[in-house]
Amino acid sequence: MSSMENLFTQIIQEIGEDVTREGLVDTPKRAAAAFRFLNRGYQQTLDDVLNNAIFEADTEDMVIVKDIELYSLCEHHLLPFIGKCHVAYLPTGKVLGLSKVARIVDMYARRLQIQERLTKQIADAIQQSIQPAGVAVVIEAKHLCMMMRGVEKQNSVMQTSSMLGLFRKQISTRSEFLNLINRA
Repeated sequence: MSSMENLFTQIIQEIGEDVTREGLVDTPKRAAAAFRFLNRGYQQTLDDVLNNAIFEADTEDMVIVKDIELYSLCEHHLLPFIGKCHVAYLPTGKVLGLSKVARIVDMYARRLQIQERLTKQIADAIQQSIQPAGVAVVIEAKHLCMMMRGVEKQNSVMQTSSMLGLFRKQISTRSEFLNLINRA
């Protein structure tokens, strides 16, 4: 039994359950595997995720990938937050392979997080990777730490944004991005 499995065994016992009960016998092993999977972003680097999928492109027009689903764990309660991420950048000779944008989102989301930091990490990673003229990231998420416990507000949604380069400096560029991601 791994040390993480032992810890899950202790947690289950601490809440008053019998870990030898039929339905719980393998739970520490499954919980440890699930927790490792949910936090697999710690085992990844930006170079691993990009895997050289940066391409020359003769365009300066906005690239948007919207509605990227994300799943993360809040670092304060270890409860999930679930939502979607919208990413845009203004290329200056280089673009990312399409799936790489989603993989960057996943790499940072699959770590213990706060939404504010996650938003900035995604923007900074894209900026670092291809040095675009600007990067914009918006995340909208529901936090189970606010829904299942505490204030128990079921319909609350947190929105965060990070705007770099021209998205920060030019209101028209920022507005174009926000209008495009808000279309049905």
